[in-house]
Amino acid sequence: MDDRWIPLEGAVNVRDLGGLPTEDGGTTRFGRILRADNLQGLTERDVDLLVNALNLRRVVDLRSEVEVRLEGPGPLTRVPGIGIHHLSLLTEVGDFTDVEARTIDDRVLPWQRERSEEDIAELRVTGYYYGYLRDRPDSIVAALRTLAVDDGLAVVHCAAGKDRTGVVVAMALAVAGATREAIIADYVATGERLERILARLRASETYRADLDGKPASSHLPRAEYMARFFATLDERFGGPLGWLKAHGWTDTDTEMLRARLRG
Repeated sequence: MDDRWIPLEGAVNVRDLGGLPTEDGGTTRFGRILRADNLQGLTERDVDLLVNALNLRRVVDLRSEVEVRLEGPGPLTRVPGIGIHHLSLLTEVGDFTDVEARTIDDRVLPWQRERSEEDIAELRVTGYYYGYLRDRPDSIVAALRTLAVDDGLAVVHCAAGKDRTGVVVAMALAVAGATREAIIADYVATGERLERILARLRASETYRADLDGKPASSHLPRAEYMARFFATLDERFGGPLGWLKAHGWTDTDTEMLRARLRG
């Protein structure tokens, strides 16, 4: 696992999706797709490493519009030749995120909204991760298509690089033919950096209150969470590819993403 981590000064949960075993006995390719936590704090040295040494060309930002506005533009948005693809996985309405949140001072984040009893009942059955697919299938498909473009290194991130990023990465690796065990192990690996991730997020007013209201253990990525996510897709759609095809994914899309991660 150590050779998959990318050492950066301004982000702590960055790793390559290469080196994971596949169902046919192969492995995924290094230098194609990275997964990461928030990239707002990247230093000049970090940017140089990503852009010039690793050939970064595309950034898939899964944060909500409210997070981006509160945190401000990151350093990669100022680098010529880097494509920034903002694809929120959270439902966003109104001028800000909530209809009632008209100004940045309201500090309303999408996950802090009250849910209906019907919504909660559905999420209890499927797990919260399925909620991303249910609410924003457009963003999931667009994110995977962006990651499939073979023009250099791509990175996909959210705030912690755990939940939203975890779902998109799991879908990408499933399309590429990675074993279910390897996908779950990659998801769980974020736990190795959890203390550092939480410390970073608590330094930001955007996330501090929400984090302080929950025990640290509640943020730990557990294998059963991802296993439940896959079980939902298996039962309802015959697996990740079945869900994708039901939302406009094509055989060409599959070939492109597999070629990207498998060669």
